[in-house]
Amino acid sequence: MKRFFGMAVLILFNLLAFSAWALELAPDSLVDRTVKEVIEIIQKDEELKNGNKDKMLDLIETKILPHFNFARMTQLAMGQHWSAAVPEQQNKLVDEFRTLLVRTYSNALSSYHNETINVNPIKQLGDQTETTVRTVVIQVNGKEPVPIDYSMEKKPDGWKVYDVTVAGVSLVTNYRGTFNSQVRKGGVEGLLKTLADKNKSLEGKK
Repeated sequence: MKRFFGMAVLILFNLLAFSAWALELAPDSLVDRTVKEVIEIIQKDEELKNGNKDKMLDLIETKILPHFNFARMTQLAMGQHWSAAVPEQQNKLVDEFRTLLVRTYSNALSSYHNETINVNPIKQLGDQTETTVRTVVIQVNGKEPVPIDYSMEKKPDGWKVYDVTVAGVSLVTNYRGTFNSQVRKGGVEGLLKTLADKNKSLEGKK
């Protein structure tokens, strides 16, 4: 599952390079155009294909972060416990969760193996400020296709992703159970320590 969450992130990781047109495109067109650009980059970059972690992390840090709403993602993952955190703790939670997602899924981003990614067009968007862009990963060797849905919201600087659902499993919901358990055991500070320790562990595996 991590591999496909990673692939989902990979689809949008180079949006920063196209920020000018990203502000003008509808969310489905934005994803579709980005898919084509990303696949081309992967196919041409031998270091990425060979699993260069430093290069992958650099790409994620510089290109994915501006196009995901990590604040909303963290709030959704925290659920009812979000209001128990003071603003300083909330900011730290966003930073740690963002770091966790980047480091956890960076390995998965290098696992692209010539799959085809189809983006379903949105028929009517109108004045909606939130929508879901649905995509399907067509796997090689006759494996079952994998649906990946992006929950997106329109912000002043373009459309942002605030959740990714792979084969019916929401990334945000997937973390919510763990976060709730940690808060019940050790409060918000306990969760922050757990996240920080996990991120240090993942950093040591570079």
